[in-house]
Amino acid sequence: MLDLIRIFVQTVDSGSFSKAGMVLDMAPSSIARNIDNLEKKLGVTLFKRSTRKLLLTGHGQQFLEGGSQLLKQADKLTFSMRQANSEPEGLLKISVFEGFGRQIICPLLPEFLARYPKVKIDIDLNNQLVDLNSENIDIGIRIGQPVDSSLRARMLLKNHTLVCAAPAYVAQHGMPKVPDDLRQHNCLLLSNERQRTYWYFQKNKQQHKIPVIGNLSSKGGTPLLEAALHAGGIVQMSSWMMTNLIAEGKLVRCLADWQSSLHEGSSGDIYAVYQGSKYPRPALRAFIDFLVEKTQR
Repeated sequence: MLDLIRIFVQTVDSGSFSKAGMVLDMAPSSIARNIDNLEKKLGVTLFKRSTRKLLLTGHGQQFLEGGSQLLKQADKLTFSMRQANSEPEGLLKISVFEGFGRQIICPLLPEFLARYPKVKIDIDLNNQLVDLNSENIDIGIRIGQPVDSSLRARMLLKNHTLVCAAPAYVAQHGMPKVPDDLRQHNCLLLSNERQRTYWYFQKNKQQHKIPVIGNLSSKGGTPLLEAALHAGGIVQMSSWMMTNLIAEGKLVRCLADWQSSLHEGSSGDIYAVYQGSKYPRPALRAFIDFLVEKTQR
């Protein structure tokens, strides 16, 4: 039955038995016989036949809509079954911002490659926003959902920021009690294109936008974190970079009763972003599923 429906839909798209036959590599007479068989099975007339062109009847239009959807579902099911039995293989090119790539992604790669021995990975730790299309990148790991509607995204991690400093810095310069106290401290800053840098704080209904300054800035978080560990100032970084260091006593939280953010109104959640194919190849799908499995435990 699906074969008859496929012939019917192609005939509608082509506009004639002869053109449908060219697409399907069938004789026009064979196309006509199949349409006749389909009409007999359904008990309705699908086409108004004339020497000039084919016109759909009311039943034909109704069947076209339902038949097209049925073919799409059948093709999707067939593809998913084939993909389920396909072993991931080939090269995956990955772009990830430096701190998250170094601390979270890179330690996971040996396990993934051992699980899928036919896959190879080329990873680029880069704090620049890479264009997946022009750079031929399979997966980009980014903060925030993509603006480009042609890209698909899977959330990997809720990303909260913490404000921290080394115990030696706090001993020398004091602990900020309220966000406004940061104006008097050396803050370690992520570079941006704006003249001023702000840190954002919220507690209950209170919201504060605090201008911060400091003697060290960087596009990546690693230099700032190292400076903070050596009593160079106060830093605001993602919790996944800070939690272990706080537990080890190398850093202490500042303004712990406030919710902090580097961007106004932005959660900063981390996403795996990839080009918008409905059916990503097995290696790509396997890697994204692996990341979700490991980061959302």
